[in-house]
Amino acid sequence: MTLPTPTGFALIDAHLITNTPHHAGATALLVEHGRITAVGDDTEIEALALAAGYPVRNAGGATVTPGLFDSHTHPHWAADVTRGVDLGGLGTVADLQAAVAAYAATLPDDAWVLGWNLEFEPFEATGVRGDLFDDAVAGRPFAAMFYDLHSGLANAAALTAAGVTAAPVFEDMSEVVVDASGALTGELREPSAYQLVFNAVPARSHEAERDALRDMFRTLAAAGLTGGAIMDGKPRTVDLIEELEQRGELDHRLVVHHWHAVTDDDAAVARVIAAKDRRGRLWESDGIKLFSDGVIDTGTAWLHQPDTCGDGVHAFWPDWNRYREVVRAYHDAGMIIATHAVGDFAVNRVLDAYAELPAHAAARVHSIEHLEVLADEDLEKLTGSGVTASMQPLHMQWREGDDSDNWAVRLGERAATGYRVRDVLNTGTRVTLGSDWPVAHYDPRIGMAWARGRSTPGVAGAPVFEPDQRLTGEEALLAYTLWPALARGHEDRGIIAPGALADLTLWSGDPVAASADELATLPIAATVVDGRFVYDAF
Repeated sequence: MTLPTPTGFALIDAHLITNTPHHAGATALLVEHGRITAVGDDTEIEALALAAGYPVRNAGGATVTPGLFDSHTHPHWAADVTRGVDLGGLGTVADLQAAVAAYAATLPDDAWVLGWNLEFEPFEATGVRGDLFDDAVAGRPFAAMFYDLHSGLANAAALTAAGVTAAPVFEDMSEVVVDASGALTGELREPSAYQLVFNAVPARSHEAERDALRDMFRTLAAAGLTGGAIMDGKPRTVDLIEELEQRGELDHRLVVHHWHAVTDDDAAVARVIAAKDRRGRLWESDGIKLFSDGVIDTGTAWLHQPDTCGDGVHAFWPDWNRYREVVRAYHDAGMIIATHAVGDFAVNRVLDAYAELPAHAAARVHSIEHLEVLADEDLEKLTGSGVTASMQPLHMQWREGDDSDNWAVRLGERAATGYRVRDVLNTGTRVTLGSDWPVAHYDPRIGMAWARGRSTPGVAGAPVFEPDQRLTGEEALLAYTLWPALARGHEDRGIIAPGALADLTLWSGDPVAASADELATLPIAATVVDGRFVYDAF
């Protein structure tokens, strides 16, 4: 099966948020062959549709916005990671053990027991140890991912099955943790370490993997998302996306950023560059993703000054000049570069590396991902840099109002410099928002609510973190629609106007006028991608 060619339809009786200064008061639009061809009043658009033989749908006053785009997501990884038990929100080791045991009881006796969304706080007294779960899984291999996707946990059975009998030395900051006696604890810090175990987990069949990715995109569409930037791309990801499109089962518009590992040599760089022009109707694969540091919680973020545990003083790369070399190679090839930088010094050094890149006709606007903490000097360097700041304020959900959480404890007074999205915007830097799913929930309504309220939406009395950093309703919507389009050089996306791509999100109410608390649960009426209704609830 090939992707069906979109035909056309009209929407009338709608409240349009166009992200343009044009068509004020318009209530209807016409879509033909995947693009918006007319915007106007109900009578005008209905007449055009009937003349062309297209159906007319009455939106019943629903708000229509350009389609929502998640600027940082991992749907392929999420489709795999989330096949285990969700351990998020469980506050004690006993709670975790009970959840793992209950899930393990549903599996065959020889199956691996997998989990995801672990939090660090339950292990403050015991340390992160895999043997805590041996009884819960009755001796079977157990492996779980922490919520940040930067740490994993495995018991001895899983380590043995993966052939990990001693702590290897990695070229990056990854670590298989050992205790004072040199015994493996089961804690696995950063991808090179935890992939040793997770790569040993029995793989799904091709069909199961493909269908899981298809279903993941449909789940995202039900939350109003029309597309996203995949930040952990690999050849397998591109193969599956291409196959889904050929089968007529791709419901998302995608940009794939290939994951560059610190250990990748020049030949690996050349292979990625050689495949950068591979694309389809709904996807392209000319992005690259690199890391400059890790995360605050494990002490692997790169900071101007050490954290309260003495950590945070190293880059992810043993040789920073190698990072600069590969960034230059991808830049010269015309690829769009996204660099993970959580710590303030990491942001500063990445900005320096980007500033060295020469201008050329095919050069793209590059991004920094996360920017969790920023010093004033980093904001000054952002000013006029032309870099896109891709941020996720909803990651504040793990903070505590009394700063007792691990993230705030490690940062101390610097916790107040977290997620300075308003300050970044005030420098003139373009901001885009995303989820980092499955690190945090994929729902863009929750992401926008956190950006606007900086507090758990819908929870009375929840702590508000740095309220001076809040975005307005309009800014939050722009950071999920127009600003990601402009950051990637697309003038026909993120807007409702003749000639624009027909990627649309239909809401039961106005997402800009709604309060942050209301927005988080504002129903999605429909999602349109390339002129097709990929989710339809009205």
